[in-house]
Amino acid sequence: MKKKEIVKSKKNKVKESKKKLTLKAFIYVALRIAVFLCMARQLQLGNLMNASLCVLTLILFSVTSIVEHKLNLDLPDLLEITVWVFVFSAEILGEINEFYIHFENWDIILHTVNGFIMAGIGYSLVDLLNKSENISVTLSPIYTSLVAICFSMTIGVFWEFFEFGMDRYLHKDMQKDTVINTIYSVTINQNGKNEVVKVPIESVIVNGEDWTELYGGYIDIGLNDTMEDLMVNFIGAIIFSVFGYLYTIGKGKYAKNFIVKRKRKLE
Repeated sequence: MKKKEIVKSKKNKVKESKKKLTLKAFIYVALRIAVFLCMARQLQLGNLMNASLCVLTLILFSVTSIVEHKLNLDLPDLLEITVWVFVFSAEILGEINEFYIHFENWDIILHTVNGFIMAGIGYSLVDLLNKSENISVTLSPIYTSLVAICFSMTIGVFWEFFEFGMDRYLHKDMQKDTVINTIYSVTINQNGKNEVVKVPIESVIVNGEDWTELYGGYIDIGLNDTMEDLMVNFIGAIIFSVFGYLYTIGKGKYAKNFIVKRKRKLE
């Protein structure tokens, strides 16, 4: 009976792996077809910039496979699928189809997911070191989770540096501006004291146009957008770190779907 149960268990695992592989392949092919169609449309419209974004998207789709083969790593299927959907959502839907404009929380969702994914990668790096035969030091579950959060936030900060550079030198407005109707500042305190002065914005005239009527107030330079992105990135990192901690102490299995492993030598 035991042998039959073992054989049955192995067959079930093979069936499950085939289903996962089929789903993974379907999503990969479907996303690539969508990108090719989008690229054909952009070329038809003569928009070479958007067409180049489609090419970049196709390249980014291949990064996971390159990492697996070059570094001899095993990326979980759910992690790969999440990365592909994230890239597609950011470049094709967000940039080309302007989801960032049409859907108010699109950018927030992507930054949260990015924080989650990057925390998983940061956690994986420490996990690989913990399981390495060449390193005798093993980090505790709490420390591993903290490293994952720090790694995720570091990537988030570097991305904000990139957005700031693109805005300042190429005038791309990646750090989306925010309309504000009140200013709180020490700088405009006429008494020279370190006390905040509140100034309600009743009129902003730019080139003869009243922006309070057009936009509702003064338009800032993207600080609110940057801080909001970092905050939701932090939330995503925290969420994964909790899952990662539970996984490490043996009380949760969800995190394994996002933790990179080293391939077995037999493979």
